[in-house]
Amino acid sequence: MKLELRKIKVTDLALGNEMKFENGLLTIDPQVIIDGLMEDVNVKSVKVDIAKPGDKTRIIPVKDVIEPRVKVEGSGNGFPGVTTKMEQLGSGVVNVLSGAAIVTIGDIVGFQEGVVDMWGEGAKWTPFSTTYNIVVDISVVDGLQPHDHETTVRIAGLRAAEIVGEVARNITSDEVEVYEMGSIFEETNKYPDLPKVLYVEMLISQGLLHDGYIYGVNSQKILPTLIHPNEELDGAVISGNCVAACDKITTYQHQNNSSIIDLYNRHGKDINFMGVILTPELTTLEGKFRTCDYTAKLCKSLGADGVIISEEGYGNPDSDLLMICKRLEDSGIKTVLITDECSGWDGMSQPLADTTKEAVAVVSAGNVSHVVNLPPAEKVLGNPEAIATLAGGWEGCINDDGSMKCELNAVIGSTSEIGYHNLTVKLY
Repeated sequence: MKLELRKIKVTDLALGNEMKFENGLLTIDPQVIIDGLMEDVNVKSVKVDIAKPGDKTRIIPVKDVIEPRVKVEGSGNGFPGVTTKMEQLGSGVVNVLSGAAIVTIGDIVGFQEGVVDMWGEGAKWTPFSTTYNIVVDISVVDGLQPHDHETTVRIAGLRAAEIVGEVARNITSDEVEVYEMGSIFEETNKYPDLPKVLYVEMLISQGLLHDGYIYGVNSQKILPTLIHPNEELDGAVISGNCVAACDKITTYQHQNNSSIIDLYNRHGKDINFMGVILTPELTTLEGKFRTCDYTAKLCKSLGADGVIISEEGYGNPDSDLLMICKRLEDSGIKTVLITDECSGWDGMSQPLADTTKEAVAVVSAGNVSHVVNLPPAEKVLGNPEAIATLAGGWEGCINDDGSMKCELNAVIGSTSEIGYHNLTVKLY
């Protein structure tokens, strides 16, 4: 498969009465987005605003972040299996509005969404303080059941990304990234002496607000599945996860999965990167044994010498992470784990809910319990009172002047376990 991502660099953002891109400036006509999303009978109202890096703007509660793109050559425009008909992703040419992002907010189903500050202390903890954000505030019709509510908001964000992405269709790119890889057999023949490395990406798969989707299929319903890396970079994996905001993998982060990109950069040099195994994180013991055993079987069957494993979430999924690690290490396959830690405000608590002696190579994405103090914003998009019910917030954590104290738990993308963030941990 060969995937060409043509990056069109967005360096400024404005509202206007037309959709256009010129000299780095992306101009958004809110009514175009509103009209497109209001076609869904479950959407009651839509508001559109913008937030730029450095603005003293707070966005809360964030549902998802999506990169606007358009496929200009090849199959699979949009999000096949979700917003468009099912087609194979992973090849062709995609024009990308690089630096722009759709950020969805609005009525929430549960309690676990997140916050993005575009300036100051909060900005340094989230990667989405550096993107030019088109903020889409979605309200659903009264009486909608929770699952339908979640689906409506999730799909509205994807459709907004498609609408904005169309602006890029006929724009000349600033740079081009090419991702090309043949079959496992072809790549092994090309690089017979390089260690064979797989990437196991664990996806939250635990019910309402706790799911990932692959070509529109809820990850709860899959066995561990091998995909070509290009498929995820091309939009095959999307987020339906609103567990702790810090380590939810947004759709934007799937589209730009930094673990995949880093492995691609090493491919053919010091490793043979063989592909991605998507593994569901289930809640039952039976489910954990099934998926962990099956993941290990796939890795062994493909002849992996080493496996990178990234987690999504913490607590319950820690067991899956370490069960897979133990099975692989016992089979002679070296593992490296990417996880964050829930170590308490002082950093002294047990970082993971489970452990195994075979976990000897672990990359930390930071402590989700670290407390940050966020100053008052000049502009708030959404509802600032939501911080009291977010994971990482609490009743009384917002002050009368609008400043707030919260854990990194509440900050979108702050401890991303695929590495798409700004944080790590030092050992002293």
